Amino acid sequence: MKISTHLVSAPLHTPFVTALRTATHADSLLVSVSDGSETGWGEAPQVWKVTGESLAGAQACVEGPISAALHDLSPDDLTEALRRVQGAAMGNFGAKAAVDVALHDLAARRRGQTLHGFLGSTVSSVRTDVTLSAGDASALVTAGKARVADGFDVLKVKVGTGDAAADFERVRRVREAIGPEPRLRLDANQGWSRRDAVNAIRAMEDAGCAIELVEQPVVAADLAGMAWVTDRVSTPILADESVYGVRDLVAVIRWGAADLVNVKLAKCGGLGPARTLLELAREHGLGSIVGSMMESHVGVGAAAALVAAYPTSAVNDLDAAWWLKESPVTGGIRYEGSTIHLPTGIGLGVEGLKA
Repeated sequence: MKISTHLVSAPLHTPFVTALRTATHADSLLVSVSDGSETGWGEAPQVWKVTGESLAGAQACVEGPISAALHDLSPDDLTEALRRVQGAAMGNFGAKAAVDVALHDLAARRRGQTLHGFLGSTVSSVRTDVTLSAGDASALVTAGKARVADGFDVLKVKVGTGDAAADFERVRRVREAIGPEPRLRLDANQGWSRRDAVNAIRAMEDAGCAIELVEQPVVAADLAGMAWVTDRVSTPILADESVYGVRDLVAVIRWGAADLVNVKLAKCGGLGPARTLLELAREHGLGSIVGSMMESHVGVGAAAALVAAYPTSAVNDLDAAWWLKESPVTGGIRYEGSTIHLPTGIGLGVEGLKA
């Protein structure tokens, strides 16, 4: 197998603003794995404020220890290849995810199957929410109305910007503007204290804001704090940055820190680990969604294929590639409002990099 890396930077049509950062481009490392006939694709996004991993580091990991671990292996031995990828280095989950997905994509292509079909799915589409970037109440109201008009019926509002009272007012205004039907979920990106989280969520509950869930209200390491919040509000709490791998999810379960978990390929290391996390969550009564970083149609396409084969308990967070002005690759998934149409071609349906 020949492994190649490709640095891409795709501009967004609108700046993406959270409590942690402002993004104007999706910067990623695309990885291709070829058997000389077919080529599989994967992606490692650069998200400094979440994973701490850089494109340079991901590229070095893929071209160094991961490539060395796979150099003498046949493309037919997917199970062994995936085992070697996970054991090639500590951490580096984005790099591992990129190669893991590329290997799955290649295996599906060699069998003439779509990636979602290879994973066991018979569906041709999945649904996603859409995020409203952090901003003042007027900007959020305008964006919320526009996204509903675009066909999205699950909106995620970024909160946790430092003023819980202002967060409440923004959310109240958005709910008032979009009406009672669209689902509304919040993502604090670790931006609240435990007390501010409880006060803000309770205020929204009392005001009838009908919040579906609140994602990562407190800092990732404060599982005691997140459990404290979960015990004191009626709105379900979703763990995101608190969970990378199995150990993290086990800790969340033991603490009773959350009601749901957000599984992301670039956090856990690929489709193999993601399936384990989804199964573990289900076995212990936790809900789940599959999310994405600021990724292109490659990374989001892999996450959508996973969702198609391993249904989650809530609508997933796979709008990342929707934010791109243009995909860096040809082929792949296609958005139509809140629906992501999966490719009909083999693998991820990606035909190659755009010139």
